[in-house]
Amino acid sequence: MNREGLFEINTRVWLWRLSQEAGKPVTLATVDDAILDDLARRGFDWIWLLSVWQTGAASRAVSRGNPAWQEEFRTALPDLTQDDICGSGFAISAYEVDDALGGKAALAAFRARLAARGLRLMLDFVPNHTALDHPWTKTHPDFYVQGSDYRVETDQGSRLLAHGRDPNFPGWPDTLQLNYAEPSLQAAQMAELQTIAGQCDGVRCDMAMLVLPDVFRRTWGLASAPFWPKAIAAVRDAHPGFTFMAEAYWDLEWELQQQGFSYCYDKRLYDRLCHSDAGSIRAHLGAGLDYQDRLARFLENHDEPRAAAVFPWLRHQAAAIVTYFAPGLRFFHQGQLDGAQVRVPVHLRRAPAEARSADIASFYDRLLATLRTDAFRHGAWSMIAPQSAWDGNPTGQDFVAYAWQSSSGSRYVVVVNYSDHQGQCRLRLPFDGLAGRQFRLVDVMESEVYWRDGGELVEPGLYIDLGAWRFNVFRLDPA
Repeated sequence: MNREGLFEINTRVWLWRLSQEAGKPVTLATVDDAILDDLARRGFDWIWLLSVWQTGAASRAVSRGNPAWQEEFRTALPDLTQDDICGSGFAISAYEVDDALGGKAALAAFRARLAARGLRLMLDFVPNHTALDHPWTKTHPDFYVQGSDYRVETDQGSRLLAHGRDPNFPGWPDTLQLNYAEPSLQAAQMAELQTIAGQCDGVRCDMAMLVLPDVFRRTWGLASAPFWPKAIAAVRDAHPGFTFMAEAYWDLEWELQQQGFSYCYDKRLYDRLCHSDAGSIRAHLGAGLDYQDRLARFLENHDEPRAAAVFPWLRHQAAAIVTYFAPGLRFFHQGQLDGAQVRVPVHLRRAPAEARSADIASFYDRLLATLRTDAFRHGAWSMIAPQSAWDGNPTGQDFVAYAWQSSSGSRYVVVVNYSDHQGQCRLRLPFDGLAGRQFRLVDVMESEVYWRDGGELVEPGLYIDLGAWRFNVFRLDPA
């Protein structure tokens, strides 16, 4: 299994900043080669360009006039202007590259430049809803759920349509809800997916679980046929190996994987890292690799608060080690590697200027360099159950530990004290051929080096004593 890395970029914010730095407009076609070289050097496999598609004037007007959203925007960007509000990247009026980003030709050139560096391109697909002024609202009002939220003048007369939503919250007022009970809508969406697939190597599907028949029925009281299995199969028939990543919640990740998704968000792990103890994290990571290898592991994304704002610095490091040394897709977000603190709403084209944190940047440089090691990309992973260091010491249960082994025989142990106090444990290493040999344990993320007897590493196990939120990433070198 090749454990891949993905880097999410808010395209409009990114190009605005690059344009300011260059003193001239920068499009996808004119991004400096050195920037792409750096993304490849860091070991990413995927670049997800968020918000490349066109947004309409009607939905943009809602973004600019909604009082609650305005408050959120000003919190992120105190010097906000109306020009900064370009409309949500998920209120899409057409799957055509926005002219301000360079248009379709610029995207194609960008994709080719990524491919030359071994990088693949991921784009958005929003299955649940469209912008208020999508052409279908006039030509195919039957593609939408009829409701009482928004009046449109269609080719068939005036209609009242429903805003897009999930079953737990009010509708998004800059969107209109697509009707998956209508077979012609499903056919049209499959055609849209084919168009997108011709321009990239994978798609991130926004709120993918909302179009599952059970969820759609619960939300709208309408019976629909399954969409994802036939849509994914059709795209892969035309584009073998095409990748689908689902934004997924409500413990529906396995169902979406079974319907064909390559990866699904692992929000459960993120929530446990924020709110729970090591035991709940270990329980979550105890699932089979057929499931775990197809989860996208993250500490932040455009929907979640910034990791540097959520996690105090020591805990931030501990959470990153737990997250990114687990199996699955390693998902990083623009700004995360520099310690950005402000989450930028997807309606904005500009982010505030923030100072780069040298400590956070140095940590992520070391992390990404370590993750490029063959064992962590292609090796065999297993979890190590921490044992009590001595009778009556409960702190062993505060640890999360992994074993990694490459096909060439290199072996690593990753261990984290995921607690706010000093802790000790024993780790019985699951590697063959340890007894009767001496090993040097080298922490490849820090500077610690220890010599240990191989028999001790098996029974009673490697002794670990770590402060609050501290970690080791040991390589085992035989003497």
